[in-house]
Amino acid sequence: MNMTKSLWPSGDNTEVLIQAARQGDPDAVNQLLDRHRGPIRRLVEVRLDRKVQRRVDVSDVVQEVLVEASGRLQKYLDDPVMAFHLWLRQIAWDHIIDTYRRHRVSAKRNMDREQPIAGGGRVDESSVDLAIQLCDPAMTPAAVATQREIATQVEAAIQKLDEGDREVILMRHYEHLSNLEIAEVLNLNPPAASMRYLRAVRRLKAVLEEDKENFGVDNDSQG
Repeated sequence: MNMTKSLWPSGDNTEVLIQAARQGDPDAVNQLLDRHRGPIRRLVEVRLDRKVQRRVDVSDVVQEVLVEASGRLQKYLDDPVMAFHLWLRQIAWDHIIDTYRRHRVSAKRNMDREQPIAGGGRVDESSVDLAIQLCDPAMTPAAVATQREIATQVEAAIQKLDEGDREVILMRHYEHLSNLEIAEVLNLNPPAASMRYLRAVRRLKAVLEEDKENFGVDNDSQG
């Protein structure tokens, strides 16, 4: 699959800053957090529910993440339990969940069952990219002219998946994490993470086919 570039900056430059921060360089600490401000913002925009984003300032959520990361940074430097961007992602994800719970529109919505997909146009683009990958390769550009409709169908289908399938799809196609990164987040070995992703894609295709027979999803049972 043609994957979009990761949200996160180069690991090589990050490692240089981590080493400098470990030596007590305050400028390195500031640079380390500042260069991840944009990626954290994009993550919040991608994963925080649209309705919640109309009620909160994304910049405030990002700042909360960076403040917490700054306070916990020394502990991370002493014992880096995972890649730095995945550590930051976990802090950001905790804040996304907390923000959703504090500002959700209806008490009937359950954060543990309906994970947030998304904020702005970036998500729609990710939905369209995923839809095109799932469609019959023979489809012409004219056949995917209604891309916004396709994006809506994909997002609705993702929400119908169980939590495990949904999360691996979102991490792969909306956060653009690699299989190795997903394996680390989920505490799986890479082959197991890959199999979980492939199963999730198959189930997503099945939901799309059930929802809209004319969607054009390729199916092994079709000739």
